[in-house]
Amino acid sequence: MPNMTLFKQLFISLPYPTESFSGKTVIVTGSNSGLGKEAARHIARLGASTLILAVRDLEKGEAAKKDIEETTNCGEDVIKIWHLDMSSYASVLAFIERAERELKRVDCLLANAAIATMNFAIAEDNESTVTVNVISTFLLALAMLPKMKETANTFNTQPVITITSSGAHADAKFKEQSAPEGQILDTMNDAKSFNMMLRYPDSKLLEVFCVKHLGEHHPKSQVAINNVDPGFCHSGIARELTGVLAWVFWFNKLIFARSTEYGSRTLVHAAGQGSGSHGQYLSHCANAQPGPLVMGKDGEELQERVWKEVAGKLEKIKPGILNNI
Repeated sequence: MPNMTLFKQLFISLPYPTESFSGKTVIVTGSNSGLGKEAARHIARLGASTLILAVRDLEKGEAAKKDIEETTNCGEDVIKIWHLDMSSYASVLAFIERAERELKRVDCLLANAAIATMNFAIAEDNESTVTVNVISTFLLALAMLPKMKETANTFNTQPVITITSSGAHADAKFKEQSAPEGQILDTMNDAKSFNMMLRYPDSKLLEVFCVKHLGEHHPKSQVAINNVDPGFCHSGIARELTGVLAWVFWFNKLIFARSTEYGSRTLVHAAGQGSGSHGQYLSHCANAQPGPLVMGKDGEELQERVWKEVAGKLEKIKPGILNNI
């Protein structure tokens, strides 16, 4: 952990969320536990009229709903549990269709669901970390844009899509950047080169590239899209670690990690930002500069290569989706 990052992690104070979500409809993915659940708890406390917990496990979602209701007194009609499996494009698209059909408005999409797996697997047509953290995340975000633009026009408000990223992107090695043109994602499907300790930061780097591209190439979007680094927090993201790695991670968490609630404040802050946050990377509840691969001399070229591949894949999954931007 770089010295400045360590300083911010330990000594910067994160504000307790106070911004009103009154009257708003908010969707939080990956919200049955961890940062997503704690962010949802804040949003319920801050008056959201409808709060969708988008989860893969409905039973765990119901348990989270009950817990949040008991601690916030938000009322039994506020929180809804909807199924969403980010490893399945069909599930993502079915979720979008349901949102368009059943929700009058969508003011905020907090795309928090992510995986960090030790095991190589293909989900749909990519390595599962790439599918969940990148492709399905932006499929969800871009497919939700028409509903959110409608919300902006009807209710004269500023909808926000916040993607939970990670400061780990700054440590990404991203060896696949040397892949031939148009073959970055295909190269990441190689089981022999898969390494969870490298792949998770790489996936978060791809997220940062894509959000930055959207901000630069679509600066006047009616819907602000940003991403946020919650810092090093207690969560279940590395639950598959075993052996020495598990002990090292546990020890670092013991000394450096923020509580889950404390880290969730960064998500709520980002979700409450307006048009000025479009395309931005936020960290410690403030705009921040992304890592060296993003800001370096080859960053712009690499960013456009990544976006071209991600966008091409999204268009194949849902033809016409790029017109939503």
